[in-house]
Amino acid sequence: MKVGIIGLGAMGLGMARRLAQAGFLAGVYNRTAAKMAEFSVTHYAQPEALAADMDVIVLCVSADKDVLDMVEAIATTIKPNTIVIDTSTVSSETAQQAAACLAKHNAAFLDAPVSGGVEGAKNGTLSMMVGGDAAVLERVRPILACMTARIIHIGATGSGQATKAVNQIMCAGINQAVTEALAFAEAQQLPMAKVIEVIAGGAAGNWFLDHRGLTMTQGEFSTGFKLALHHKDLKIAELMAAQAGVAIPLAAMTITDYEQLMREGYGDEDISALYRLK
Repeated sequence: MKVGIIGLGAMGLGMARRLAQAGFLAGVYNRTAAKMAEFSVTHYAQPEALAADMDVIVLCVSADKDVLDMVEAIATTIKPNTIVIDTSTVSSETAQQAAACLAKHNAAFLDAPVSGGVEGAKNGTLSMMVGGDAAVLERVRPILACMTARIIHIGATGSGQATKAVNQIMCAGINQAVTEALAFAEAQQLPMAKVIEVIAGGAAGNWFLDHRGLTMTQGEFSTGFKLALHHKDLKIAELMAAQAGVAIPLAAMTITDYEQLMREGYGDEDISALYRLK
C-alpha cells in the first residue's frame, strides 16, 4: 500500500522518518515545503494531489479545525477504500465528523492519537490509542507498527480521542506533581541529580521525571511537547468533561498556569516550563 503523510511538525516529522525507514512512505505534504526536502519520495504541493495517489493517508496536524479542513480537502480527490489515519489530538466529535465526511466517499477513518512525545516519534516507541473499525486497523497495523511500540484498539470512532484526553489530563497532574516536588527539593538545598535518580527508581518514578527532571532543574525547557499544545489539548478535555458533567480541577488549574506562562512568552517551551511558576 502507498502511504502518504500530511503534516511534518515535531511529531509528524518523526513518524514520517520511521515510515520512510520501513519502506512504506510514498508521498509527503507540508505547508512549509522546506520540511519535505529530506524525503526521497514525491513532494506534493497540495493535499488533494497526495490523496488522489495514496492508499493510506496519515494526518498529523494541530487542531480540530485543521483536521476538518484537511479532511474536507482530501475528500474531493480521495479514492474509494482509502484509509485515513488521524494521529492529531482533537475532540471525539471532530473525529466523528471526519469519519462521516470520508464515509460519503467510501473511505475509512481511524482516530489514532499518540503518546510518547517527540522522542517516541523519533524512536518508533509511541503508544497509539485507536478508534474506528477494528478490521480496518488490522489492515494498516504493519504500517503503524513501525511508528509505535503499542497499538490498542479502544472502540468506536472517537474513542481514541477520548482516551487521549484521559492521557492529557493525567499528564497535567504529573506535571504539577513533579514540578512542585522538585521545587520543594531545591528549597531543601538537596543535590538534585541524586534526588531525581533515587526517586525515579521508586514508587514515584515516571517518564516525565526521567526525561525532564534534570533539564527543568537546570533551566532548560527547549525540547519536547510544547506547552501551548498541551494547553490546547486540555481545553478540549475541559469541554468534553463539561459535556459529561465531570469535574477535572487539576487540569483546570494547569490550564490557568499555562495561560500565565503563555502570556509571559513561554508557550513554545516544553511543558516542564511549569517549573518556572513553582
